[in-house]
Amino acid sequence: MNFFRKYIFPALYGLLVYFTIRLLHDIDVGQHFWERYFYINAVEITCSIIVGYIAIHLFSRLFRYYDKHWPAQLSYQDVVRELTILVGANLILVNVIFVPMNISLRNDIISWADIVDINMIPTLYAIVYYGIARSRTWLKAYVNNKMQLEKLTNDHLETELKFLKAQYHPHFLFNALNTIYFQMDEDVAGAKKSTELLSSLLRYQLYDQQQQVPIKQELEYLQDYIQLQRIRASQKMRLNVFFDEELTDQQVYPLLLLPLVENAFKYVGGDYKIDISAFISEKGMLFKVYNDVPAKMKMKDNYSGIGHENLKRRLELLYPNKHRLIAGGEADSYIAQLELEF
Repeated sequence: MNFFRKYIFPALYGLLVYFTIRLLHDIDVGQHFWERYFYINAVEITCSIIVGYIAIHLFSRLFRYYDKHWPAQLSYQDVVRELTILVGANLILVNVIFVPMNISLRNDIISWADIVDINMIPTLYAIVYYGIARSRTWLKAYVNNKMQLEKLTNDHLETELKFLKAQYHPHFLFNALNTIYFQMDEDVAGAKKSTELLSSLLRYQLYDQQQQVPIKQELEYLQDYIQLQRIRASQKMRLNVFFDEELTDQQVYPLLLLPLVENAFKYVGGDYKIDISAFISEKGMLFKVYNDVPAKMKMKDNYSGIGHENLKRRLELLYPNKHRLIAGGEADSYIAQLELEF
């Protein structure tokens, strides 16, 4: 293949240029190729083959120059710049060889029609050759651009996810430390237990966020969080928690359920009832949180605070078209429901 490309193809390229020019000229003047003197045809064919070898070698040198000095970025300006240089070099080549050859063989002034043929035909073939020879380079540049764009997009999304996750920590940490602070005076053993729970929760938040985790692990995290919140909650609170036993090894992204539970404890009031449940569904999981709210506090439908907005954005990034989040007030209560497809 390399032998053909290096030694055979340039000769064929030169002959293709020559016979195309010869065909157009003979049709125009009504002349037959085989009726011309043999030595004239032989000289023209020899010069055309020489032009073919020089042109292909010149094109290869230009391609190496392009790759070295102008890394392909697949832009209109780059293609025009490369093509302009190649066409210009090709025009110089054919005019340096073909025009003097034509004049010497005819012993006469060359016509404008012949000059047009000599310049136009090699130029068209040079453009075709450029398109074929550089197609691989431009395809590679296109793939690299797509990969770079995807990498930048993924890096941006990863940064955004880390930022959204980080926003959960301060509010939760403040409440937990405040609980432990008041326990220290009245219940040292309880304060120690709360510290252990807080340590476990923080460890989960800090080290288990990059990849999906078994849903059982996420629900255990919620159990620890609920237990810690129960310590600082009012004695009037009625808390019901149910997690389907079939939710075990299904993979989910962590800390998506926390904002819904956190809001329930934050805004609970009235009859102080909170129901938290998780069920397995046909496509994945259904997670539901219900809480009473103070009589004077009317939760608007589709209420969205910072935590809720952050959750919506994370769901859009992690579960595009594979989630459904419904949240809104009903009389003196608030219900949030999240469906995830595994």
